[in-house]
Amino acid sequence: MAERTNILGVILAVTLLAASFGAEAQQAKQVPRIGFLASSSAERDASRLAAFRQGLRELGYLEGRNIVIEQRFAAGRFEDLPKLAAELIILKVDVLVTEGTPAARAAKTATSQIPVVMGNAGDPVGTGLVASLARPGGNVTGLSDFSFDLVTKRLELLRTVDPSVSHVAVLLNPANPTNPLELRKLQSAAPALGVTLLAFEVRGADDIERAYDAMRRQPRGAVLLAGDAIFGLHRERIVTLAANNRLPTLYPARHFVDSGGLMSYGTNFDDLFRRAATYVDKILKGAKPADLPIEQPTRFELIINPKAAKALALTIPQSVLLRADEVIQ
Repeated sequence: MAERTNILGVILAVTLLAASFGAEAQQAKQVPRIGFLASSSAERDASRLAAFRQGLRELGYLEGRNIVIEQRFAAGRFEDLPKLAAELIILKVDVLVTEGTPAARAAKTATSQIPVVMGNAGDPVGTGLVASLARPGGNVTGLSDFSFDLVTKRLELLRTVDPSVSHVAVLLNPANPTNPLELRKLQSAAPALGVTLLAFEVRGADDIERAYDAMRRQPRGAVLLAGDAIFGLHRERIVTLAANNRLPTLYPARHFVDSGGLMSYGTNFDDLFRRAATYVDKILKGAKPADLPIEQPTRFELIINPKAAKALALTIPQSVLLRADEVIQ
C-alpha cells in the first residue's frame, strides 16, 4: 500500500512538473520576439536602439518580460546582411526592424511572410522597397529618413558657411541604393549654386584617403558625405582628414560633429526609431504592414562646431547659428 502511494506520488509530481513546463513553454512562445537587423555597428546604433526600446516601454513592452529583442549588426559589411537576416528568421522573430536601406533590402529579400519595419530607409519607393508611401503593399512598412530637400539643403548650407567654395566632393557608397539618388539630386542643384561636383565612390578607408587627397588639390574645395554606414565607421579618420587638409566638410549626422567635425544637418534618427516602436505595436496587435503608410521624417537637426570653424578660418554667419539646434562648445 505504501509502495502504491509512493508511485502515485511520483506520477502526480511528474504530471505537475510537465504541466508547469508546458505552461512556461506556452508563455515563452507568446512573448513577441523582435529581430533588429542593422547595416551599421552596435556602437553607431546604440542611441537608435535605446530610442526604439524607449518607444516600446512607452507602449507597455518591457524587454525580457513581455518582449524579446534579437540583434544583428553588419558593421558596414553589407554582404553579411543576408546571412544575418537568415539567422533572425531561423529564430522565428515576429517582426524584423531594420536600420538602413541595405538592411531593409536584405530583410525583404529574405522573407515575404515576416513583417518588416524600417526604422530608417532612404527613398523606399525609389529603391523598390515599397510600392508607395500611402499603401506600401507586401510585408514592408516603417519610416523613411530621406528627403531630397534635405540633400540640397546641405549643399546650400555649405555654400552659406563658405561662399568661396567652388568644387565640392560628394563621397558615396555605390553599394547603398540611396546614395546614387542623392548624387543625382545634388547634380541638378549644383549649377544654380555655382559649384562643380566631383563624385568619389567609397568602399573602404583607402578610398576616403584618396578623395581628400584629390580635393586638397582643387581650388576652394569642400566635401559632402552621403548618408551611409561606412562613413560612420570611419568618422574619426574622416574628421581628422578634413582638419588636416583644411577642407570644410558637411556631415549627415551629429556624431561626426561630436567627434570634432564642422557641421551636420540631417534627420533626427533617434526620433525615427522611437516612432518605429508604434509600427511594431500595431503589427503585433494584428495590423498588416501593407496597410500601414510610410512615415517621413519630421524632426531635423543642425549641429555646429565653432571650434572646428575657427580652425578652418571660417566665420559661421549669425543667421546659420540662430538656426542651429545645438552649438557645440
